[in-house]
Amino acid sequence: MQIHLKKLGKKKIKIIEITLENNPETLEQLIQECVRSEVKRFNESRLDTSLLPFLSPKEISEQAEEGRITFGEKENRELADLDKAIATALLAFTDGLFAVFIDEEEIKSLQSPITLKEDSIISFIRLTFLVGAYW
Repeated sequence: MQIHLKKLGKKKIKIIEITLENNPETLEQLIQECVRSEVKRFNESRLDTSLLPFLSPKEISEQAEEGRITFGEKENRELADLDKAIATALLAFTDGLFAVFIDEEEIKSLQSPITLKEDSIISFIRLTFLVGAYW
């Protein structure tokens, strides 16, 4: 299943492939499954050590687009806490920090029922707020 990650006001969309362990029936369950998958991936990357790190030309160009090229060495080996990560993601949605679309339809409530197909595209859009003085 494809997840599209986008920041409001930016053209670049980061696309990641994700495998959900369970078939979610609500938006809340979907967020929990996505967080569970990403925490697992993150924690595995913290445990992975490479004796000889190197970058392929593709990795160099991808990192250059983001403005930083690194070998990916991790000084902080602390693992993410799954329960805290899920709670933070659900709070962020409730606080309106990101919106969720499934096949271009916005899902507005954590308890909204959802139906995912094999080719469904899930989009998480991080919302940014305007800050400054009013004139």
